[in-house]
Amino acid sequence: MSEEKQRKTFAIISHPDAGKTTLTEKVLLLGGSIRSAGTVKGKKSGQFATSDWMDIEKQRGISVTSSVMQLEYENVQINILDTPGHQDFSEDTYRTLTAVDTAVMVIDSVKGIEAQTLKLFKVCRMRGIPILTFINKLDREGKEPLDLLAEIEETLEMDTYPMNWPIGTGKRLKGIYNLSDDTVDVFSEEAEERQIVPYSEVESLETYEREALEEDKMLLEEAGNDFSLEQIQAGEMTPVFFGSALANFGVQSFLDQFVQLAAPPKPRKASGRWISPDQQQFSGFIFKIQANMNPNHRDRIAFLRVCSGSFERGMEVTLSRTGKKMKMNQSHSFFASDRETVNRAMPGDIVGLYDSGNFQVGDTLIDRGEKIKYEEMPQFPPEQFAKVTAKNAMKHKQYHKGIEQLVQEGTIQLYKTPYFEDYILGAVGELQFQVFEHRMKQEYNVDLEFVHMSHELARWVTKGDVSDLVSDHRKMLVNDQQGRAVLLFENDFALRWFQDKNPEIELSTGWEILE
Repeated sequence: MSEEKQRKTFAIISHPDAGKTTLTEKVLLLGGSIRSAGTVKGKKSGQFATSDWMDIEKQRGISVTSSVMQLEYENVQINILDTPGHQDFSEDTYRTLTAVDTAVMVIDSVKGIEAQTLKLFKVCRMRGIPILTFINKLDREGKEPLDLLAEIEETLEMDTYPMNWPIGTGKRLKGIYNLSDDTVDVFSEEAEERQIVPYSEVESLETYEREALEEDKMLLEEAGNDFSLEQIQAGEMTPVFFGSALANFGVQSFLDQFVQLAAPPKPRKASGRWISPDQQQFSGFIFKIQANMNPNHRDRIAFLRVCSGSFERGMEVTLSRTGKKMKMNQSHSFFASDRETVNRAMPGDIVGLYDSGNFQVGDTLIDRGEKIKYEEMPQFPPEQFAKVTAKNAMKHKQYHKGIEQLVQEGTIQLYKTPYFEDYILGAVGELQFQVFEHRMKQEYNVDLEFVHMSHELARWVTKGDVSDLVSDHRKMLVNDQQGRAVLLFENDFALRWFQDKNPEIELSTGWEILE
């Protein structure tokens, strides 16, 4: 990784099936990082999306874990974090968003803004992350472009600025007009390379199509917003691109302008003050831990976002949480599950560190100077719970090791009952249990037995003594991984009943920020 190159670190967010992973593939293809794109539809032929590297992702054609990839484009070092779209893996996505400087929001032109898109968008707004919008599936019959812009402005409460404009949609799609230079990207299902010509020289346009475009241009000029890079990088305006990721149409235009519009690494808040990326002290934080990226070695990789100074392989760093010093001898850059050794990394870069069990999600690393801690990582209260045991008691050792390592990734939470220490898993959704079960079988050779519970709410006890509390079918006392008391409630009624009867006990969701 070259020190001189600019860094642009971004995540792609969307509702499931909006085309997020396909867009990632095409960006990598255009950047020369891969020779051919594997798509979700390609799973029958043995080709898979580059960013979907887990067996279960390949089998189901979905992303269930964040992937890290890098490419260089026009002398810019681009770090892409592809995130799960499925709502059951929101927590992994939210944590990944803490490590980026820009988000790319993919919207399905047929469906418009969907629930998961809105949820993720709110996190970006909350954190002041600039958002670029790619309206996908333009080659299908979808909503009118002006209606989509209005939907973004009304639903997300931010200004829009179209960088290009469709000439027709679906079967009538002729191309996209580039507002900045009066050119047209001509759409053709047969064309393998981008065809861009001056607007005046496009021969395939009918008179009515030109008239419709002129009318839209006039509307945008009179009623649209003025372009403002300052507003874009402050997260107050989103530049909007139209295209079709699957057809690789409009992606080149998006990538060319992305390197200009995406935000560079910015100061980040730690211990109540702002840490500038150009200060000499090295600092960074762990936003993700992934077990078994190399199943042959059962390794754990902690993903570090470099925030200031420079990271050097072999450097000694201090783990702020414990004060422990350690040497960073094994550091990698990633392309999905493939890795290369990293000798040096700069602010904005993502580095994979070999972890023997020292790190936790949210840890801060520094090389010298005063200890600092970057802001807390988001944590969701689970909504589904299940008691879990190993079907084969002889697999006791593998069972405990597997649960310990997979739980440390942070996408599923572990609780224990106070006396018998029964294991209870907490998840945001059912798919998390299925992925957990699959990985325990594939990576640790352990078959699990689940007993699903009726509880739906978890609340951390922040004040008061609940040690003598008797658990019943409506509430259960458990301890989390840090030994803190947590109450599981069957429903809202049971929670309100408990609070009315025990006003001296104060409860918390664990992460209030989205409520």
